[in-house]
Amino acid sequence: MRLQGKTALVTGAARGIGLEFARAYIAEGARVALADINAEAVEKAAASLGPQAVAVQMDITRQDSIDAGFAQAVARLGHLDILINNAALFSAAPIVEITRADYDRLFAVNVAGTMFCTQAAARHMIERGQGGTIINMASQAGRRGESLVAVYCATKAAVISFTQSAGLNLIRHGINVNAIAPGVVDGEHWDGVDAFFAKYEGKPLGQKKKEVGASVPFGRMGTAADLTGMAIFLATAEAKYIVAQTFGVDGGNWMA
Repeated sequence: MRLQGKTALVTGAARGIGLEFARAYIAEGARVALADINAEAVEKAAASLGPQAVAVQMDITRQDSIDAGFAQAVARLGHLDILINNAALFSAAPIVEITRADYDRLFAVNVAGTMFCTQAAARHMIERGQGGTIINMASQAGRRGESLVAVYCATKAAVISFTQSAGLNLIRHGINVNAIAPGVVDGEHWDGVDAFFAKYEGKPLGQKKKEVGASVPFGRMGTAADLTGMAIFLATAEAKYIVAQTFGVDGGNWMA
């Protein structure tokens, strides 16, 4: 098992990609703190994974909640080797309909949440003196603009840039910071994404999902499980010389 003896905290882990990361890490021997704003859902998710999982209620838009959540995770796991900044929000709208409230909401979670969770993890890792791994979830949307997705694209571009800066700054402490950029990933969140496009492009519900899946060179949308291999690899000693990079796991949608 490639992560035997390691500990990890995954944000946004009550469902979807975050929960799949936690499951994959546990299968590789790690103990994992699942963090999520929804206390009931994350407790249920952690219980479904067995004794190697613990639940932490955390609102990553609030510094006091980040501080308390990381302290709780470290107390229950003993230390922290790995952080996956997975929690994120999505929205879509034409430029002339974007609201400041929506802008503030997405940047608070996708960018500030990633930044200050990274800071909290890095402080613990530096104090412990054993290095560590931080993996940020970017997106193919951070590599290019999309007509109706300006705010989300901007947040994910910021995550890629932050990953570069944090990677360069923290590697001196033996902390590797990198990112994963998924393409279109199937899951319950796509019901909401599809609804945005149905509204603004006049498509029947489900049509946009079919179109984007068919457009992927691999031939289908990705799944959460498609992302776990990269998440595991970046947390192993095999990736120790990889610093400040963003890896596309997108079925060929973006060629870096």
